[in-house]
Amino acid sequence: MTVGELMAESGVAFGTSGARGTVVAMTDRVCHGYTVGFLRYLETVGDFEPGTRVALAGDLRPSTPGILAVCAQAVRDMGGEPIYCGLVPTPTLALFAFAAGMPSLMVTGSHIPADRNGIKFYRPHGEVLKQDEAGMMAQPVEIAGRSFAANGSLTCGAALPDPVIVAPAYIERYRRAFGPQALAGKHIGVYQHSAVGRDIVVDILRAVGAEVTPLGRSEVFVPVDTEAVRDEDVALARQWAREHGFDAIVSTDGDSDRPLLADEQGEWLRGDVLGVLCAQQLGADRVVTPVSSNTVLEKCGAFDETARTRIGSPYVIAEMSVQLAAGGRKVCGYEANGGFLLGSDIAMGNQTLTALPTRDAVLPVLSALVAAGNAPLSALVAALPPRVTYSNRIEAFPTETSTRILARLEQGTDTQRLERIEQAFGEIAGKPVGIDRTDGLRITFASGNVIHLRPSGNAPELRCYSEARDAATARAINDAALDVVRNRLAREALAA
Repeated sequence: MTVGELMAESGVAFGTSGARGTVVAMTDRVCHGYTVGFLRYLETVGDFEPGTRVALAGDLRPSTPGILAVCAQAVRDMGGEPIYCGLVPTPTLALFAFAAGMPSLMVTGSHIPADRNGIKFYRPHGEVLKQDEAGMMAQPVEIAGRSFAANGSLTCGAALPDPVIVAPAYIERYRRAFGPQALAGKHIGVYQHSAVGRDIVVDILRAVGAEVTPLGRSEVFVPVDTEAVRDEDVALARQWAREHGFDAIVSTDGDSDRPLLADEQGEWLRGDVLGVLCAQQLGADRVVTPVSSNTVLEKCGAFDETARTRIGSPYVIAEMSVQLAAGGRKVCGYEANGGFLLGSDIAMGNQTLTALPTRDAVLPVLSALVAAGNAPLSALVAALPPRVTYSNRIEAFPTETSTRILARLEQGTDTQRLERIEQAFGEIAGKPVGIDRTDGLRITFASGNVIHLRPSGNAPELRCYSEARDAATARAINDAALDVVRNRLAREALAA
């Protein structure tokens, strides 16, 4: 059986974010098979052989320790040595593994609910990219002599080795780059919930001089999505801002590679705005972001070159490599979820912040807070061109239905397509004037409004991204567009 066949049999999908599925479907056999397939693929490209060390870490989901133990056993079964890095943020693992030149894997479902989990794979110096996926899918997953019970459980006990300590190097990375007084005088709240980096983020902020108040710690997993912030988290941030008088509130998603940053009023910044602020503070000359991100990137005029990609960090990383090859000196990328990717080394005073080409939550937060200086964070955002994005999703929405909806909207000639789109969304956003098919269907209207529909790549969801001149309009057209999808387009697509 190959990885591809295992995916089809188990329903645990493999793609841009690694392997993801329900905890019930992610049996020992499935997790072992994916890890074996990953390492066998690395053998074919010269990144693994017997004796190779493989770093592992995970988030705080209840299912994570068991999956980690099975992955460690798979590493042993392939002749490798598992190096357990504990329950730490994904970028903390990546920093350690890249520096050591070893493959790694992170057990995390990121922002999705606790009844799901996943495994994200890294080559010795970067993420598994799109061009690696086909090679991995073809790898056999069985190991001679390794057996599983009828329910998919390992017939032998699997255990993790004692953890190595990797968090101090991640903390020191930012203390050294920004300096121990970078945020002196600022009072920052940290919404900890169940994020794996909840204590590390506190430590980093204190290491650069901030006064920090931890907030909202939870021992039950909370699925915080930095692209679709829950109403209760919106209310909490505003309440905490009123009660404490914070300069800002900081949080992350479950594996702490995507940030949330709220201003002094408790208003969460969009990740694609935070990405622009970070890139400006770093003095980047070339910036890469997916097509779903705010057009403030181009409208602010701060960068020599900008590039748009499909949604997903592998696409951003691949394009950053193109920009580096084309002469970029300070190349970075970011996603609408706030994850920031540093493609080249950046000089910061007498220190150098080394490249970290994977999503990171800490760098954009620190950069924005430093850029604000003594002014309110809201003033820094207000200085940007008035473009606001909003995103939401329809959960438990079959991917096939999403695909059929987009296909129906795109039938016919260009004129017919625009007419059909205007029939669906004209009352919401105005007259459509342009279509971008880079990833899903992104529609620009004469009003300047944008509606972007895209099936999720890792869950049965339809995502909608919207853009307008102000937050109220961006949210209103998003809500209305999703209503049209639910109440009209889905019915028409299924009846066709």
